[in-house]
Amino acid sequence: MIKHWWTKWTVWEYLPWWLANVPVYGIYVWFALRARHFFFFSNVNPAIPLGGAVGESKSDILNLVPAHLKPRMVFISGEEAFESLMEKIQAAGLTFPVVAKPDVGERGFLVQKFSEPEALQQHLERFQAPFIIQEFIQLPVEMTVLFHRFPDSGRFGITSVCVKEFLSVTGDGQSSVRQLMARNPRSAFQLERFEREQPALLNTVPAAGDTLLLEPIGNHVRGTKFLNGNHLISPQLVSTFDAICRQIDGVLYGRFDLKCDSAEALSRGEFLVMELNGVFGEPAHVYDPSFGMLRAYRDFYRHWRILFQLYHAQRALGVQPTPHREAIRFIRQYVRYKKLLEGR
Repeated sequence: MIKHWWTKWTVWEYLPWWLANVPVYGIYVWFALRARHFFFFSNVNPAIPLGGAVGESKSDILNLVPAHLKPRMVFISGEEAFESLMEKIQAAGLTFPVVAKPDVGERGFLVQKFSEPEALQQHLERFQAPFIIQEFIQLPVEMTVLFHRFPDSGRFGITSVCVKEFLSVTGDGQSSVRQLMARNPRSAFQLERFEREQPALLNTVPAAGDTLLLEPIGNHVRGTKFLNGNHLISPQLVSTFDAICRQIDGVLYGRFDLKCDSAEALSRGEFLVMELNGVFGEPAHVYDPSFGMLRAYRDFYRHWRILFQLYHAQRALGVQPTPHREAIRFIRQYVRYKKLLEGR
């Protein structure tokens, strides 16, 4: 475990997000000073508060996405009885397993898969807040696609495709899940969470050669490996997403988190969108273990430069960023909301 501790503080992919992003803060400040506005990016996606930087409603953004690309889902206010929620779930054609995620949140905060209504009820009764209940999409491939579109010229681009590899272990017929997880830094960093959430699973012994999926939620902080999929960017993929994104008014920069059958299906536009992130949707391909820190910061810079260019394009059309006072008030509200949930 000492070796894993050293890895956490020396390997780019595993660095705590606040530390890994120190150079990114500098990049942001550079462009903010040039724009003379610390929230310059907020006019890039006028349909989303603060452009989707923080505190935005996931359900409101999903409502912007064409209906045929969205999974079955229901929104709950956090104040209704569980019996009413179950009626909504049945009316929407949802069946278990489902995924519950806060309507406002980031980095996998309180996102969880539930196979039984009882477990879902306990979760929602503990965290009484607006939630989205979404079908657990059974499609085998999970990806992210980051796009941008210039309003003045119509120029469209895809700058990041990430393919996700879920956290799992392969049995040897002798070792427990706990022992198998401890051998690899990616899974070892998740042991504390599993001790808390799934202690019984850790004592099981998978048969030799059997692969056990540990985490069905494709989030980096939950141990998912992010792989660079930029080789999948093609004229067909760009054309497909260009046509889709032109149907989403008021969003010029964003990242789709989606599931599909294959890369070919993705290029044909055959996928389901789990989330659409705004201006702070990262180019997730940079977290590929082979990508490297310097290349990652280079790509972060390129993406902030695109945001800066979009900001200027919007200003030329008369679309102004959110005033500082209003933006700060919105962020404070979100911070209070998240602290309240974390304390429950």
